[in-house]
Amino acid sequence: MTVSSTISSTTTSAATALQLEGISRRIGARTILEDLDLTVSPGECLALLGPSGCGKSSTLRLISGLDSPDRGRILLGERDITALPPARRQVAMVFQSYALYPHLSVARNLSLGMEIRGVDAATIARDLDAVLELLQLGELRQRRPADLSGGQRQRVALARALLRRPQVFLLDEPMSNLDAQLREELRPQLRAILCGGGAPVVYVTHDQQEAMGIADRIAVLDAGRLQQCGTARELYHRPATLFVAQFIGRPQINVLQEPDGSLLAVRPEHLHAVREGGLQVRVVSREWQGASQQLQLDTARGPLRWVCDGGRSIGDAVRIAWEPQHEHRFAAGGRRLTA
Repeated sequence: MTVSSTISSTTTSAATALQLEGISRRIGARTILEDLDLTVSPGECLALLGPSGCGKSSTLRLISGLDSPDRGRILLGERDITALPPARRQVAMVFQSYALYPHLSVARNLSLGMEIRGVDAATIARDLDAVLELLQLGELRQRRPADLSGGQRQRVALARALLRRPQVFLLDEPMSNLDAQLREELRPQLRAILCGGGAPVVYVTHDQQEAMGIADRIAVLDAGRLQQCGTARELYHRPATLFVAQFIGRPQINVLQEPDGSLLAVRPEHLHAVREGGLQVRVVSREWQGASQQLQLDTARGPLRWVCDGGRSIGDAVRIAWEPQHEHRFAAGGRRLTA
């Protein structure tokens, strides 16, 4: 049985899109979200990315029905679910904490919800076996959460969400409690599972590598406002705002003040040494990163970062330049100026 066929047996067959239209929410004088418009197609994974407090988790709470917007609509296909209670939205949410019952086995954690929903015993047994096989949990079915690793608990939480047959998957930092190596190992598995069932997926994370590895598109939020929504390539090569340019990519993009008042940005990996012209710099520190090194540079126009393949030492004087196609120019307010 393939991954996609297993998922289709445990999720809804109806392919519906999720739409957020003009969603706004405030708590007192604080803006949580402001005029948020997003569409997630059937089978698409959209990551919500941004710093703490930008509105990522609040967006999930609004979609799930845990909170209500002050303005705007939430549509699931042709159905307006804005005012529906959580139980009637056909939405499954995977939390950062996993929220498993500590006194129940893996199998009972997964089957209990189906029993409560009135699913017959034969269907429970079939779907339980299918999802345990899919997520490689078969040998763990009788273990309790305390006897599982973090990655195994994360897979149990995901299995429970799959068994709800949702029309939308919501995931709130599901791998934040795992170490970096395990997160990297689980990314391709998680993407295969989420994108195989036909339901829209909204995935909240603060980790841009995780977002780029799992999502089809990424929506970057800042202070409750959508800065840009696009593929990882679009965000990296054509950031719509200075915030997106600085948030996407590591190490952070260099920003220089231009005489005309605009801001010029160029990524550290796009700098190169030249014999003549360019910008005179001095290496003030360096950090080895495997095949490359990140240098901190002192210049007359301010500090810069440079990622290169080695051969430079602290105190070295060198001239650097970059190709015009790698420049990003922004107005003082942060809006992109270059075409």
